[in-house]
Amino acid sequence: MSEKLLEVKDLKVYFEMKKGFAQSLFGKPEVLKAVDGVSFSLDKGEILSLVGESGSGKTTTAKAILQLVPVTGGSVVFNGEEIVGKKDLSEFRKKAQMIYQDPYQSLNPRQYISDIVGEPLMVNELVSTIEERDERIREALEEAALVPPEDYWFRRPFELSGGQRQRAAIAGSLIMKPDLVAADEPVSMLDASIRTGIIDFMLKERDLKGVAYLFITHDLSLAWLISDKIAIMYLGKIMEIGSAADIVKNAKHPYTKALLDIMPIPGKTLTGKRKILEGETPNASSEIRGCKFCGRCPYVMGICKETEPEYIEVSPGHQVYCHRMKEETEDE
Repeated sequence: MSEKLLEVKDLKVYFEMKKGFAQSLFGKPEVLKAVDGVSFSLDKGEILSLVGESGSGKTTTAKAILQLVPVTGGSVVFNGEEIVGKKDLSEFRKKAQMIYQDPYQSLNPRQYISDIVGEPLMVNELVSTIEERDERIREALEEAALVPPEDYWFRRPFELSGGQRQRAAIAGSLIMKPDLVAADEPVSMLDASIRTGIIDFMLKERDLKGVAYLFITHDLSLAWLISDKIAIMYLGKIMEIGSAADIVKNAKHPYTKALLDIMPIPGKTLTGKRKILEGETPNASSEIRGCKFCGRCPYVMGICKETEPEYIEVSPGHQVYCHRMKEETEDE
């Protein structure tokens, strides 16, 4: 039986847009709804990928869960405990870590790799002696394939390749032995030849230690390969969520289908013209009535422009945010 690690319910992150002095006096403040009512759950040792275009709210969702940005509303329950509004997050920080997209920016260029990897242990007082700290660092570097560890001990981030820097960043997160890791596009800046090694390393940690991943990516094909579940995001909303097989082989939402149409599939030859979504993604601070996707949807109906859809469960665990799904299920 699976063990529930994370439950996110109706999570919202709104940012008030800054205006000029005159506008602030007489105008209504604009609100950017970066995350607008996101709900999902994650089991221990499970991988859930958040997939969508830039600006869809994927990274902000992860940061809100880790309490790195202010949460406007909703609930985040981690290991049975509510995190939103909790004053002391020290224990939560030990069990939930984040891997950033660009390790060159997230790593201190002045520190040695050994200090970067070992710093979380000292800050959180997880070791009592220098010898114990060094042993944990050595173990983390070896697991990250930075071997022999002595070769990297006194090197700084700029002396490493992109792949080595990302391995060092991951080692610094996993040295805490977390239950949850939010990985924000961890391989998007790496060469294709290096990505496989990084992904294999992360999956190995999942298999050996039961680490659960919230994996953020714009690459649906990568999400399909590594994920247990996939959530498709657009303008702060989850458009469709289900198992990786449900999303790729039985997609229902028009946005999901559009992403799938441009996804390369090994052994499949493209016949005909790809379907490309028309129109620009709306500004997230614009007030949109009805469905957020209605302005680009090829199957838009009148109700889509007036009323927000409900989530329809088309099969166990497979939910779609679309008016057409409601009509189809009612016709069955």
